[in-house]
Formats: sequence, structure tokens, C-alpha cells
Amino acid sequence: MVNTHARQIRRYPVEANGLRLWVQEEGDPKGAALLLVMGLGCQLTFWPDRFINELVQQGFRVIRFDNRDVGLSERVRSSRRVDTKLAFLQHRMGLRFKSSYDLFDMAADTAHLIDRLDVRPVHLLGASMGGMIAQIVASRYPNRVQSLTVMMSGTNSPRLPLPDYSLLLKLGRGNAGGHEEEQAVARLLNFWQAIQSPVYPTPLEEVEERIRHNYRRAYSPGGTLRQTHAILASGNLKKETRRILAPTLVIHGAEDPLLKPACGRAIYDALTCQKQWMLVKGMAHDMPEPLLPELTEAIERHCSQAHSLSGLATTDAGVRPLLSL
Repeated sequence: MVNTHARQIRRYPVEANGLRLWVQEEGDPKGAALLLVMGLGCQLTFWPDRFINELVQQGFRVIRFDNRDVGLSERVRSSRRVDTKLAFLQHRMGLRFKSSYDLFDMAADTAHLIDRLDVRPVHLLGASMGGMIAQIVASRYPNRVQSLTVMMSGTNSPRLPLPDYSLLLKLGRGNAGGHEEEQAVARLLNFWQAIQSPVYPTPLEEVEERIRHNYRRAYSPGGTLRQTHAILASGNLKKETRRILAPTLVIHGAEDPLLKPACGRAIYDALTCQKQWMLVKGMAHDMPEPLLPELTEAIERHCSQAHSLSGLATTDAGVRPLLSL
């Protein structure tokens, strides 16, 4: 697919699943719809501009949105208190607990958004927590998903490897240090340095500019905390992953310190549909610019393959696997 249209940007709110979600879409309105679901605490502006540009040039109608509780989407009002450290231990023990909402609620947000935008079946792409949400959407709302791409994510199984110890310490400190702009920027910049690709580091001034922009656009530490609880409260998603029918591409960074490669491989191993595995050398828990052409080409190829299929569930037998980069 090659797009000859000028880049068009449309921004608007949508009522979905009883919440006001903020949506931004780009590209040809008549192009194949590709819906992007972002990760923990990240706004729609966290997707790299070049990533969006290349998908638009490939002809996609690229749709992204702020998940509930972050960005310009509606905040969730809840009086429920959750002890984060206890919640983490309960998750690791395979125990369930009540939170303000869980990933299944966020998947319902996404499914309702697909309906409101009238783009079913859609090509669905989720990153990190967004990849977990996308797995649930593909499992529980199969008629809404034509293809699934999951990046730097996992099945949320308590048996999967933990993040690097240094990252656990950073996550455990939460919002320590205050919420004024300089304090928040310093904390987020420090965390970014710990998860970015060591082979392809993004210049810190670019990262800082993005973090400041997002802080000024909409800073929501409470929403990030509630999303953290949503992940921990949702339990192992392996049963959901097994039920996915849509052709699925799993992309993971070989150097990811947050969600180790075994997390992505767990998704691939659990899938019973047509599936492809792409382990990207030099990539951590980010989307470094030098790798974007390869990533977008793989996504476009996967979506095109899915479009040519009948939509019935198949195995991955006979499908040419993607090469590791």
C-alpha cells in the first residue's frame, strides 16, 4: 500500500463504554484502518512521529487514542484503595483482587471505540500494556479484529521473568520526588534511560522534549497508578491468548529489560491461530528510529497477508516466518 494523499490529522472525542476517549487519526480516511493501543501511563502522543508517518505513507488510516485515565481521555473516579506492593505480591502468587478497573474493562473501551468509529474489522496493534489489551480484544471480540500485532508485551503470567532489578526499584518508588514539572521530567527521563535500546539510544534532548510536551498536555499520576493496578488485577491472560482467531504478529526487542523476550515468546507459544514471531536485535522497550522502517514494513506485510485471508482461524503451518533483525 502506498499513500499519495497529504497527511491529514483529525482530533475529536468519542463516547465509548460510558467514557469520553480522545482520538487522533491520520492518513487517507478510505485507507485500511489500523488502531493503535498504547502502554502503561502513555498518551497517544508517545507513538513516534516517524512511525505514524511511515504507516500513513503505506496507506493506512492510522487511529490512536488516549486510554482511560491518561492524556485527554476521561479520568476514572474511584474511592477504591489498593496497596500496590501487596497487589504485586498477589499477582505473583496468582491471586486475583479488586481494583478500580482491569484490562478487561480497558479492552471493552477499545471494542466500543471500534464500533463507534465503524471500522470493524480493524487491524489492531498494541504495545506493552496495550498489547495485553489488544489480546483481550482479539479474544473476546473476534469479529472486530482482522489482524493483531503485539509489540513488547506478554501474557501477564506470574511465571514470566521479572523486569531487571534496577527497574523494579524504579517502579517501586512510584511517584516519589514530587509532581512539579522538573521533578516529574527528571524521574521519567531517568526511567526512559533504563528501558531504551542500548544500541540505538534516542538523544536525551529529544526524549526530554517529548516528556515535557506530554507533561504539559496532560499529567495523570493517579491514572498511571490505577492502570498499574489494572494490570496486576487482571491475572494470567494465557487462556485469552489461546482463543485468538485473527492472524497475529508478535514483535519483541531482544534487549528488553522491562518485559523480557520470554514474555513475548509466551504470547507466540500460546497462540493457536496463524502466527509470526519477530525478535528484533538491539531493540529494548522502545521504538528506536533506525528500526522503524523494518518494523513498519513487517506490520504492513502482516496486515496485507491478513487481508488476503478468509478470516477463518488457521495454524501457522506453511507460513513464511519473519526473520529476526
